[in-house]
Amino acid sequence: MNFIRHVGKVGDRKVAIIFREVPNEPHMCLLVYTEILNASLHDKLIQTIESDIGQNSENLADALNRSYTQEGKIILQVLHAEGLLKKTQTSQVVMTPAPNVVIKLEELNKILDEMKQGESAVKRLAELDASVGLQDPADVARRLRGNPTPDILDDSSLATQRMQQAEKMEREATGLLAEAKRLKEEAVQMDPTLAPSTSNRGRPKKEASDTAVKSTKKLKNVA
Repeated sequence: MNFIRHVGKVGDRKVAIIFREVPNEPHMCLLVYTEILNASLHDKLIQTIESDIGQNSENLADALNRSYTQEGKIILQVLHAEGLLKKTQTSQVVMTPAPNVVIKLEELNKILDEMKQGESAVKRLAELDASVGLQDPADVARRLRGNPTPDILDDSSLATQRMQQAEKMEREATGLLAEAKRLKEEAVQMDPTLAPSTSNRGRPKKEASDTAVKSTKKLKNVA
């Protein structure tokens, strides 16, 4: 299915959306009622909309500012000079990019704005992923806010950071040791044969015992 951008309706009247949002008034758009245009201007407008330039332009105004009427005039300037540009609430405009496909302009604007923000967030996260080593949380926050330049830190601040990192590592190590002990205890409960052997504790080694017996026998023989 081929989708055509920049076309819609206000009620039953066909319109071309020149600006999806009016600067400082995101709830308003700028459009043209195509049915009231003369045939020559109408045809040139539709040709611009359907052209690659028109379909690849975020706002139709960008394409119309580079397209001309049969008389060689810039289409956007003609629409403005003849008072054909109408400011309308986006909630009243229904976009019709294809047969049986409709979406309110205000909803479309929200989707497109979220996509832009998403692309910006992905780019910033990619920049963070490119970094290696331990990250300073304050520096990460600055970069996420779009300010990659960190403040200059003195030796005292750097020392404090390193001390905090060391204390964090110590806490993590203590936690790991406690977890290892717990896992060992659970393993012994599940299989008592895994418990450390204590059978030889407190008993003299066999070799030492035999030596003591032999020494006793020698003393008796002497006596």
